[in-house]
Amino acid sequence: MPTPTPSYRRDSLRDDLLAAAIVAVLLIPQSLAYALLAGLPPQVGLYASVLPLVAYALVGASSVNAVGPAAVLALMTLQAIAPLAGQVDPAAAALVLACEVGLLLALAAALKLDALAALLSAPVLQGFSVGAAISIALSQLPALLGSPAQGVHLRALLKSWWEAAQTGPVLHLATAAFGLGALVLLLVARRHLQPLAARWLRHDLAQLVGRAAPLAVIALAIALAWALASPSHGVAVVGALPTLQLPLGLPLLDADLWLALLPSATLLALVTFVSSFAVAERLGLQRGEHVDGRRELAGLAAANLVAGVSGGMPVGGSFSRSALNADAGARTRWAGAWTALLLALAALLLAAPLAWLPRAVLAATIVVPVLAAAEWKAFGQAWRYSRREALLMGLVAAITVLHTAQWALGVGVVISIALLLQHAARPHAALIGRVPGTEHYRNVERYATELTPGVLSLRVDESLLFLNARQLPALVARHLDAHPDTRRVVLQMTPVNRIDLSGLEALATLQTVLRERGIRLDLSEVKGPVLDGLRAAQWSRWFAGRLYLSHHQAVRDEQGMAP
Repeated sequence: MPTPTPSYRRDSLRDDLLAAAIVAVLLIPQSLAYALLAGLPPQVGLYASVLPLVAYALVGASSVNAVGPAAVLALMTLQAIAPLAGQVDPAAAALVLACEVGLLLALAAALKLDALAALLSAPVLQGFSVGAAISIALSQLPALLGSPAQGVHLRALLKSWWEAAQTGPVLHLATAAFGLGALVLLLVARRHLQPLAARWLRHDLAQLVGRAAPLAVIALAIALAWALASPSHGVAVVGALPTLQLPLGLPLLDADLWLALLPSATLLALVTFVSSFAVAERLGLQRGEHVDGRRELAGLAAANLVAGVSGGMPVGGSFSRSALNADAGARTRWAGAWTALLLALAALLLAAPLAWLPRAVLAATIVVPVLAAAEWKAFGQAWRYSRREALLMGLVAAITVLHTAQWALGVGVVISIALLLQHAARPHAALIGRVPGTEHYRNVERYATELTPGVLSLRVDESLLFLNARQLPALVARHLDAHPDTRRVVLQMTPVNRIDLSGLEALATLQTVLRERGIRLDLSEVKGPVLDGLRAAQWSRWFAGRLYLSHHQAVRDEQGMAP
């Protein structure tokens, strides 16, 4: 257990301990459930919830980010190690995967690559969120109903279910009674328990009561399973947990295994950082805290590396646990370390009753929160705003359900980059005119404006880069065809943030083309960094036009300001 800093005051210790106690109680069933979701022994979830939390507390950036096993990461872990079934022990493969994720995150932190989070655009993340929620719910149906079917995606699950139906019943009534009963109780509690508790308790206490509903359902299920001797009736239970002895040691040093898991680990690392950082940043804004992306990378790297050498699985931030941690009053990252300590103690003390917990109830505790957390409304919003991005969102969700999360994210990133390149490769230059009675210039297609005879005013709405620069002369030529009396072309450069070498050559080509037609090229409102680059390239040797501080000055003042 790490020693808090000297400035760790008594009130911070009290609040962190209280938050840790609440989160630890919730994390026990979650850690067991997510390990089972990943196709791993349940104790792996407990191992991933002890020392990794301490590692994050020592290195991480957020004061409330509750690191540990998470539903989406568990699904991705299952899909990464499932193809290796029969070749290597799943728990051993999960250790290698956790270490690879940790090493990749550490490398990203060393190279200051936290900006790579932008690779997962909002449509990709939201589509993946919905697809993963559906996949997780589908993967838990067999456990929920007592079916022997299994599969890492919908196609495999349907095939397995069909094969199981040929050899015996696909439903175990006693198991289904536990699973569906727990599902109904959790759904009712999620909707009605907090408003009911708010009649007698403060708002914050009512919230905690609502979030503690899964614990009550689990306790009830354990009591019923014990009273009815459910295992003797064919109900699968968690079973006796091994003594909590963290198995410290290096993972398998098998080059072929590490190479086979590397693509999955890369996407896992990206999802781990993006999802965890989003949680930390959102809660940090609510508390007036800045979360450093590079330090968050380092904290997650440390947590996963420690998970890989202590019998765990890939870990990341969880929104539900982090929100609960914040609501419970956590002050510092040390709340995570106290959570680890209290969870270890609780696992030792509660190992006997947890052995009676039906696996169908654990499945229900997974299905309800993941379906509730999925961003279902995002599809409608995306469809109204951008049909292309809505279609991308739907495609990512469909691939996640029908194939694997790795393929869905890979395709989503590639299409996002393609859409970005397509947009950037088509520069937009708006014909602008003066709004009457003002010095403001706006797009003539959107506003009532006045054009100045002989002056063609164009606003360049993209940076001039190798992707689009070659199109600039042709773009200006099309506007000239519609305004044959033009004597001057003035480019308003306000939206231009960068001009690379291709953009510089495009400007020179444009000037040459215009000069041959007896037209002068001028620029207005060039940003300082862009102008610095032009001057460094000694553009004054070939640029024959004028540079203006404001576009109004460019249109009205023929003398201008020499470059």
